[in-house]
Amino acid sequence: MKYLLSILLLSAAMQAQNFAVSSFALPDAPSQQRPFWTLENKLHVGILAGLITADAITTQRGLSQGLRETNPLMRPFVTRGAAGEAAGSALGFGAGVGVVYLLHRTHHYKAERITMRMIVAGESAFVANNIIAIR
Repeated sequence: MKYLLSILLLSAAMQAQNFAVSSFALPDAPSQQRPFWTLENKLHVGILAGLITADAITTQRGLSQGLRETNPLMRPFVTRGAAGEAAGSALGFGAGVGVVYLLHRTHHYKAERITMRMIVAGESAFVANNIIAIR
């Protein structure tokens, strides 16, 4: 009786194992990567470029009114006039878009979208702060 029960359990286990492997096999992952320059990314990059331009203009206007740059990383750039401001803004823009592109290339699509939106929101806050300060 023990042998019969053992054989029955073993055959049931084998059939369950074969069933699980055949019906729950995972499909192959898609080999195609999403494009980086989607409409959403084009809009976000364009908005970011406009906000960085507005930040540069309002910062220079604030400096001419006697205000001071509070960002210690950008202070060496903005105190050198429009050329320094342009260089600092280009570095900031490149760093922001570069981080988003790196997230895209490593297939972190959700983090890519969140990061881009946070960069745009942060730059918007900087521009709003500058506008309030120069009024």
